[in-house]
Amino acid sequence: MRKRLVLLAAALRRSFPIRSQPRRKRFATSRSAAARLRLLSIGLATVLALTGCAGAGEIGASGRTLVIAIVSNPQMNDAVSLASEFEAANPGIKLKFVSLPENQARAKITSSVATQGGEFDAVMISNYETPQWAANGWLENLQPYIQNTPGYDENDFIPSIRDSLSYQGNMYAVPFYGESSFLAYRKDLFEKAGLTMPEHPTWQQIADFAAKLDDKNAGVSGICLRGKPGWGESLAPFDTVANTFGARWYDQNWNAQLTSPEFKEAANFYVNLVRDHGEVGASSAGFSECGTRYAQGQAAMWYDATVMAGTNEDPESSKVVGKSGYVAAPVDQTKSSGWLYTWSLAIPKVAKDKQASWAFMNWMTNKQFVQTVGRTYGWNRVPPGCRLSTYDIPEYRDAAKAYAQPTLDSIDAARESNVHTQPVPYTGIQFVGIPEFQDLGTRVSQQLSAAIAGQVSVDEALDQSQQYAQTVGDSYREQK
Repeated sequence: MRKRLVLLAAALRRSFPIRSQPRRKRFATSRSAAARLRLLSIGLATVLALTGCAGAGEIGASGRTLVIAIVSNPQMNDAVSLASEFEAANPGIKLKFVSLPENQARAKITSSVATQGGEFDAVMISNYETPQWAANGWLENLQPYIQNTPGYDENDFIPSIRDSLSYQGNMYAVPFYGESSFLAYRKDLFEKAGLTMPEHPTWQQIADFAAKLDDKNAGVSGICLRGKPGWGESLAPFDTVANTFGARWYDQNWNAQLTSPEFKEAANFYVNLVRDHGEVGASSAGFSECGTRYAQGQAAMWYDATVMAGTNEDPESSKVVGKSGYVAAPVDQTKSSGWLYTWSLAIPKVAKDKQASWAFMNWMTNKQFVQTVGRTYGWNRVPPGCRLSTYDIPEYRDAAKAYAQPTLDSIDAARESNVHTQPVPYTGIQFVGIPEFQDLGTRVSQQLSAAIAGQVSVDEALDQSQQYAQTVGDSYREQK
């Protein structure tokens, strides 16, 4: 199925080359871009229909059935396993989950919501999609539901997370869990080498540490960094490096900047660091691969998502439990550089029973749900990075004492409006908040990965990437 989706998407892209129009509003998609996205989505929907997804709001033997599209990962799987508690508290409402890996879920959800297919009563999306889809009129404004739900307390959400899911001051999605990025390091290896990790390291300090800790004879790399292609894989950590080095994707006139001195410096730094002192096979290593290496004691440092800490400190999967320290994302020219990401729940505009959908979303994202997960599965498994009150729970702070405060600090410091050293016409930290970025970012990441693998030089990779980016930028400039 995935292969067929990729082939279809590629064919449609060849028929409808990358173009867009300028946005009159901050996140608004132009009519032509929206039309192209709709055409792509229709094509995808034709294939996705073969999966046999039930329509939203189907009627079961005992009443209303809500169909919920979610991303398959451990935190979401815990929520699915607790669904019977929601059903017991809400007689007449049954839950049916469509749980898929991230890439498949994103394609299926985008197809359904963009074409107003109505397959789902609630969908899991991120802070990349939320403001764009809200501007397109694809999502229900959740602010009235939030304000009319006693005890829901939107002010309990970490401000950066809440703001990233808002459009024109209203929330259009509510967060299930959130993350930023930070650096994990082996305290025992640092102590053995006589090194001290600052709370706010620079990237040059990290490169120096990696050189000293790299021990190929012992099978320990100085650092693990993603090199796997994908706009949500290697490009996520790389973009934070580029931002803090003073780089940007576009200037204010939508001129691509991927061959600028700042972008070249960042790319050369990242590629050289991972090639010289990173993991074996770095060009195909993503979050999972780095997580396995670090947990098995095969890396002295790992820069990645804050959610990594739960795995690092899990005795069932890690050999380095209790041996790690966690510090803020390394910087160069900026005060902070961590990314910002959240998986959240939204209601498609065409959903039939929005009140029932909100009842489910309230259950899955309120304060009590955190308590339920903690008591049922252990406090290390509660959804992190969303509610401030989570970090006041004594049991959670004790279970997550190694990383709770660094995680909260990293997410709170990740503000999309305070990322770049120069003005930009877009929003986003580890992504560019335009519809074309899913394709553009993936193409650029492929070039970056090829440079890490030694197949092309950094300059060659950036020259090709510049052409991709300028194609998108030109279409924004033409109608400015």
